[in-house]
Order: sequence, then structure tokens, then C-alpha cells
Amino acid sequence: MSHDPFPFAPDDTRRILDWIAGHVAAGPDPKNGARAAAALEPEMGGAITPDGLGAEAAFALFTDVIQPATRPFGHPTSLSFVAAAPTRAALSFDAALGAAGIFAGNWDGGAGAIHAENQALRWLSDLAGWPATAGGVFVAGGTLGNLSALHAARHWHRTCTQEAQAGRGAILCSSEAHSSIAAVARVMDADLITVPSDASGRMSADAAAAYLTPETFAIVANGGATNCGAVDDIAGLTQLAKARGVWVHVDGAYGGAAMADPALRPTFDGIEQADSLIIDPHKWVFAPYDSCALLYRDAANGAAAHGQRAVYLDTVDKSEWNPSDYALHLTRRARGLPLWYSLATHGTKAYALAIAHTRAIAEDLAERIAAAAWLELLLGPNLTVILFRPRNRTEDEMVRWAEEHRRSGALLCLPTRWRGEMVFRLCIVNPQTDPDHVMAVLDTLR
Repeated sequence: MSHDPFPFAPDDTRRILDWIAGHVAAGPDPKNGARAAAALEPEMGGAITPDGLGAEAAFALFTDVIQPATRPFGHPTSLSFVAAAPTRAALSFDAALGAAGIFAGNWDGGAGAIHAENQALRWLSDLAGWPATAGGVFVAGGTLGNLSALHAARHWHRTCTQEAQAGRGAILCSSEAHSSIAAVARVMDADLITVPSDASGRMSADAAAAYLTPETFAIVANGGATNCGAVDDIAGLTQLAKARGVWVHVDGAYGGAAMADPALRPTFDGIEQADSLIIDPHKWVFAPYDSCALLYRDAANGAAAHGQRAVYLDTVDKSEWNPSDYALHLTRRARGLPLWYSLATHGTKAYALAIAHTRAIAEDLAERIAAAAWLELLLGPNLTVILFRPRNRTEDEMVRWAEEHRRSGALLCLPTRWRGEMVFRLCIVNPQTDPDHVMAVLDTLR
């Protein structure tokens, strides 16, 4: 007689499904926010016990304590970080994906899911103008995507130069590169060469050429810098790299989605010749956390660097696409499926329109900020990033203002630094953001 050590009744499942349906329909509550551990422990202490609390009590802890103590970055007023703004289709489907329990590390475990993910990756590759040889995998986030791409870059460079032990090598990037590039260089034990950006945060090919060294194996081009939104001179950088035998990786974690907007696509000219690219669907492609599309123009370069070999993997079917071969991982969930489902549901035209709409919102806000006598527009929009500052507020006053509106749920607009000065930053990735509401809140900076 079999014994189930983990009984879970149909009513317990229905309780969870009903909450999912209500939560997706209602959307996030902007007044939610982080609480101190000292405040959470009295309500959650003793949750893990020898005999268990039971499904109803455990789920009540989630709905009444845990979820309300998280900040809802998907809300239209969350404009400080490059926040997720998932479609209801993608968010709902993510629950189905979790329930399906698909192993998507190799074709044998996840053939249907992997085929669907590859359709979504093909759409992104087509935006970059890449050939049929392109391909990749969805990984957890931009940091892992950058690490995997740059490892492939060094492997390729050493193979091409036949200098397998040719030192640590160097990665060249803009001063506006994401912090993950420095982290990747540390993990890889590679040198990092930082090139000063121009007044708009952009790295030019001429500036990069002056810093390029014989040890450089990769140039990282910003495809929408996180802090300022800048897109580097991709066309010039790819020409420079081709002449010097260097790999070009485009960090488009935030901004790569802009290629779907015909008005912004020329900003990325030259990406056709780049070697690798990341785009985070959980940033500006309306997918839930966590998802980074890692793409290689020639997918074979990714497989050469990352394919794992072991006796227990000998039975894996190598004639089909195995996602574990294209990044620093083996086990993975099919995290690209929520994007695929939403794309299949709504169509790519809807995505292009939504991205164009967020651009229009950013342009509208930048015009209004520039016209406001109490505000100074410093930059933007670069894609959909705007930097500005109030004319008559000290740094302490800016911090207090931001904290007040963060806690009220009115607006998540936090300070950052630009050219050494404290400024405010807006990043528009949610097509439901209301410029009138944003300006009403900014009016309190007078």
C-alpha cells in the first residue's frame, strides 16, 4: 500500500488558484513595501514546525504577511528601477508553468517547452537582424547572461588566437556599463578597461579605440545603460572589433526591447554584426521575473564554451537543442515560456505598440519637466530614461521627499548620481504609467 507523506487536498489547490486569479485581475498594491525582519518575525516565527501548520494556515501567512511585505515593482508608479510590468497573460501563465514542473535543461526533458522558447528567442534575434545560426537560452538574469556571454567571448578569442593560456585577458566597457560587468570581470579574473562616456552617457568607437589593448578579448556595448539609458556607438564598435579580432557583446538587458519600436531601431544600427546580446524580458518585454534572453549570433560559439561533458550525460540527445549547452548552468526551468505565451496570445505588433507607447510617455514627461520652472531636465529621454533635479531642494530634502512618496505608494522615484550630483531618475517601462499622475506628484517638489 502506497503512502502519501505530503497530502494536499483539492480545496487547498483551489484556494491558491482563486488567489492567483484575483491577484492578477487586481494588480499590485503600490502601498506594499518591505518591512524589517524584527517586525516580520513575530508574525512568521514558528512557521516551520515538526507537524506543519496545514495548508490553510501556511497560505494565510503568504497572503496576509509575506506578499504584502514585498515592494510591487510592476505598478505603473514604480519608475525608479527598470521594473517588471508583466502582461496579465504572462503572469497567469507563469503559475501554469510552475505547476507543470518542466525540466528544460535538455531536449529529452522539455522538448515542447524548449521549441516554444526558441520561437521567442528567434523573434528577438530577428529584431537584431541576426542569421539562422543565431540562438541561445533564457537564463535567470542579466548578470548570468553577461557572465555566460563573456566567458564564450574569451573562449572564442583564445581559440581563434591559438593562445589557450594567453593570460587573463581584458574586457572593455563604458563608464556607464552595468555593475554586473565589473562583477563578471572579477569572477572571470579578467582585467576591466573602462572608457569615459560622453555628455549623454554614450561610448564612441573613437574613445574605445584609444583604450583597446592586445589583451582585450571583448567590448561590451551598452544597449540602454541602466542609469542613463544611453546606447553606445554599436556600429562603430563592431567595425573596430572586427578589425582587431575582438568579440562585441551588447548588454541590452533594459534597452534591447527598444528594437521592436521602428522609431528606435536605428539607434541600434550595427547590432547585426555583434556577437552576443542579452535582453531581459522582465524589464521592458512585459514578462514576469526572472528571465534574461542570452543570444549568440553564432550559437555554436556558445555551445563550444558551455557544453558540459560527463558520463551521466552521455545519453543526452545531442542532435536536438539542449539549453544547458549555452550558458553557465545545467538544471533550468523553461523561464522563457511566459514570454512565449504572451507573444503567442497578443502578437508581436502589440509588443511594438506597447514599447512605442512607453517611449511616447517618456517623451511627454521629459517635455513637461523641461517646461517646469522648479525642475531642471538634465538628460533624456535616452530610450525611456529621464534624469532631472529640483532647483530648490537640498540632497537631504530630496531623500526625504523620495521616501515619503515611496511609502505612500504615490511614486517610486529615488535619487541616483549623475556626474557627481544627486538627481532623480525616471525609467518608463510600463505602458499604463500616467504622465498626469507623475507630474502631479513632481509638483510637490516646488
